[in-house]
Amino acid sequence: MTDYKRHLNKRLLALCICFIALLIFLNYKYGLETWLTNLPGLPGAGVTGRILLFSLSFGLPYLLSSWFNDASYWKQPKFLLLFFTAVILFSLKSGFGPPASWFLPGNKNDYWDYILYWPSRLLLILGVLFLFYKKTDPSFFGLTWRSTPLRPYLYMLILMIPLVVFASTQADFLAMYPKLKVVLPYLEGSQNSGWKKFLFELAYGSDFIGIEVFFRGFLIFSFARFAGRDAILPMACFYCTIHFGKPLFECISSFGGGLLLGIVSYHSRSVIGGLIVHLGIAWMMEGGGYLGNLLK
Repeated sequence: MTDYKRHLNKRLLALCICFIALLIFLNYKYGLETWLTNLPGLPGAGVTGRILLFSLSFGLPYLLSSWFNDASYWKQPKFLLLFFTAVILFSLKSGFGPPASWFLPGNKNDYWDYILYWPSRLLLILGVLFLFYKKTDPSFFGLTWRSTPLRPYLYMLILMIPLVVFASTQADFLAMYPKLKVVLPYLEGSQNSGWKKFLFELAYGSDFIGIEVFFRGFLIFSFARFAGRDAILPMACFYCTIHFGKPLFECISSFGGGLLLGIVSYHSRSVIGGLIVHLGIAWMMEGGGYLGNLLK
């Protein structure tokens, strides 16, 4: 962290913070993401609208970085290929909402549609990233236990407990969490509802594997070949915008969290620690949402 702060251009950081703050304001005040993904006449607006949003949130920090550092990222075809692959891939992943019986048609299968939904998005991410994987790399975009002491990440999770407890008292948080509630109507009267709830949480958690490998793996290690540690800040800006639609506090904190986890993965060459933190927070939020709604 100290090494990153020493080398970071403070003016670049300030501009990126102002930029992401502006995007957050436009989204939560005027519905920027909703507007982009519902533009009349825009083909496949759910995907193409996100391509526009992610191109802006990921591209402008790189434009600023190339200007401050007199770098030529944008003149290199490999950089452009990685950039547009990243934007389009995550737009495809995000643009398809929760299933409407498109895995297993029929109302009785709605529960299983949700169980297949998140793992299918994980397979999409891993399948495309495999095309960019080089066998000479020490790991598949940071999926390695090497250089991953568990204690610091457990401390991070402990520090998050009071924040999750606070969030669990907020109306916007309780309206969204737990995610489990979307399948509860399909489990009424089921003799196996306990293990089905557990299976749902595992399926939900699988989505975070793809997110960590994509953001703290692919967007750090592949882009660091061009930008070094300057790949961390654009990743954090991009990461923040995928939280549009989440509670405001969660969206704001995702920028700082993404920056911190990006620094850790850059220096450790592993995303496992970030995955532990991300999964731990996600499941704590599930528990907080469940208890918060129960006590409301």
